[in-house]
Amino acid sequence: MGKKRYKFYVKIPCYLLFFLLIEIAESDVKVSVVIRDGYTDDASVMDKLAKSLVPTPVGWSGNNVCKWPGVLCDSSGRVDSISLIGKSLGGQLPPDINQLSNLQSLNLQKNRLSGPLPPLSDLASLQDVHLDYNNFTSVPPNFLKGLTNLQHFSIDENPSLPPWTIPDSLTDSPSLTDFSAANANIIGEIPDIFGSLPSLENLRLSYNNITGSLPSSFAKSGIQNLVLNSQKFGLSGRIDVIGSMEQVTQVWIHVNKFSGPIPDLSGCINLIDLQLRDNSLTGAIPPSLTNLPKLANVSLQNNIFLGPMPGFKPSVQVSLGNTNHFCNPGPGPCDPQVTILIEVAGAVGCPMTIAESWSGNNPCNDWNYITCDAKGSVTLINFAKLNWVGIISPAVANLTGLKQLLMNDNNLTGPIPANLASLTDLQIVDVSNNNISGKVPKFRSDVIVKTSGNPFIGKDLPPSSSGGTDYSPSASKDEKHKSSVSTWVILAIVIAAVFLILVLCLVIYKKKHKGKSKLSRGKEQKLKNGSPKNVNSYGAIPSTTSQSSAANSEIYVYDGGNVTIPVELLREATNNFNKENILGRGGFGIVYKGKLHDGTEIAVKRMEASIASNKATGRVTTKIDVFAFGVILMEILTGRKALDENLPEDRSHLVPWFKKMVVNKDKILEVLDPTLDPDEETYQSICKVVELAGHCAAREPSQRPDMGHTVNVLAPLVEQWTPTAATGGDSFNIDFNMSLPQALQRWTANDDSMLSEDTYGDYTKQDKNTFSYTKEHQ
Repeated sequence: MGKKRYKFYVKIPCYLLFFLLIEIAESDVKVSVVIRDGYTDDASVMDKLAKSLVPTPVGWSGNNVCKWPGVLCDSSGRVDSISLIGKSLGGQLPPDINQLSNLQSLNLQKNRLSGPLPPLSDLASLQDVHLDYNNFTSVPPNFLKGLTNLQHFSIDENPSLPPWTIPDSLTDSPSLTDFSAANANIIGEIPDIFGSLPSLENLRLSYNNITGSLPSSFAKSGIQNLVLNSQKFGLSGRIDVIGSMEQVTQVWIHVNKFSGPIPDLSGCINLIDLQLRDNSLTGAIPPSLTNLPKLANVSLQNNIFLGPMPGFKPSVQVSLGNTNHFCNPGPGPCDPQVTILIEVAGAVGCPMTIAESWSGNNPCNDWNYITCDAKGSVTLINFAKLNWVGIISPAVANLTGLKQLLMNDNNLTGPIPANLASLTDLQIVDVSNNNISGKVPKFRSDVIVKTSGNPFIGKDLPPSSSGGTDYSPSASKDEKHKSSVSTWVILAIVIAAVFLILVLCLVIYKKKHKGKSKLSRGKEQKLKNGSPKNVNSYGAIPSTTSQSSAANSEIYVYDGGNVTIPVELLREATNNFNKENILGRGGFGIVYKGKLHDGTEIAVKRMEASIASNKATGRVTTKIDVFAFGVILMEILTGRKALDENLPEDRSHLVPWFKKMVVNKDKILEVLDPTLDPDEETYQSICKVVELAGHCAAREPSQRPDMGHTVNVLAPLVEQWTPTAATGGDSFNIDFNMSLPQALQRWTANDDSMLSEDTYGDYTKQDKNTFSYTKEHQ
């Protein structure tokens, strides 16, 4: 009888798994035992975990880890749950914890664990991870990759973590229900991945340093509780996507930098709690918010909302604050022109410069961008050259007295409203240099209509998903029909185009290089034959180095004295912009000293374009003056210099320190110059100046107001101000009981007598001229 071999997989007690290999022959039976390595590996990992925790958890000893307190195993003896909540455990987690391949639940919150977060990647069985309230100090790569069954994850209150971003690999977890990482030092933008997370109900990311805007994929998620409040520098942009989150019940996005109007929330019928305070939101509060059936709590303070004061149901707890510019002190409709203009502003996002000046119920009362006639009718809307985004609201046509509509040089889309042609007094419509599309309405022959610089004018383009219009040329039906060209044909065209571009670049390079060589040689010859001896090939005082070495350098000199120096040479000359070579700091950057190869000493200003140029091209803009004015206001308020290197690093630069301090209005008194010593009335005025200074010194030029706005803010305060000196006058014959405008008027009226030599006393001639210029330009 021949030998037969049989293999049996036998389940024996949960902690003793092995294979039996049985050989049966005519006269004997051989049994081999093959130990399965599952339990052995788990036991080894758990032993390492026990030794790495300080102190070792009570009861974590013995060979049977399935009997350790807080440890559960499945029927095969594999560890599937570890729970050590609030045990005051320190130490670190071993890196091979991800070898517990059957692990489903890991609960280690409320301890003192430090070191790297446990690498959890590819634990396909893992469902629950709770690591809150610990002191982890690093995030391993691919931390959450491949967790195909993850449902609940929390890592709140781990402030010692280094900056890390929300991983795109969360899309590996389509069953994810909760993701909570408050105060965990998350940076960067929220990834636009939530269309791949249909089960997500709770997203909590407050008290981090997340920037950017709300991702559009929020609209495709099932998020019910959205908690993003109190980011260090603030989330920004509009909050329109919230209007598409029909399941949402709680929205906490307060203490950020969101802007624009509140969207239509009529679809958010489950919304209970809405926290929008301390942002830069503007526009009218939509009726859809006040009519939500389940709304119980809403905070709107420290924004600048316009339009009618909202009337909420008595059961709703509301906080409006006192910074909003409602048209009336109580609920009720606004003036018809106010209502129309707010709708027009809302169509371009109701920028902050509008919200700050459009106060009250009369648009003819010093509203920015608006002009009225003597009868109180709006005759001009001037939104020109503001880089605003949006559409032209059809509500414009309800301003029956409108004569001029100037909306040129923006980023407007959509069509020109056809009803504009019905305005009988209209004289000019300028929408040039936008992205306007559609047919131009048939205006009267005497109406000037400017539409140049709109590449899609005359074309009817389909609506985009954002509610505007898709302005890519391929979006129209005709263009899409033409795009049915073979992919291979397109690929061939692209390859050919790239080849031609490379050839063209090579030709241009050779010609340019040849031209520069000739020019350099010609310049050298010219300098040798006829140039002044005290000028070298850089147009500078020469050193002892010969001119021939300069001619062979990497510096190109052109007619007229212009010099081009490669940045690599500047790095070498300044020892890679070494801080020991710093000569000083200016409003545009830092100045370094350096030395070229020929010994010529140079000063190099390394520009910081984000401060001084535009990105609400790199060219210097008028908003630099506004920034400088904001710095001056800060200097006046604090009695400090803009840059004081004698102070600690976090206080030496006035602007960031000032803005950081006054975020909390309770700290304004701490930053003020003690000599101001304001009373309560003066303090209220100072608070307005503090706010204005912060706006003027905004990092982005588009966020700074124009100088006209600053004048509008300060003018009412000047009317209230009187000098603090109570006795006598001075050499200018000013009565200190007069207000400042009265004093200036008196000073102007007494021009001749006040500008006599006796009046100036010890002023120099230059001082006198300066003083006259200042008076003349009050």
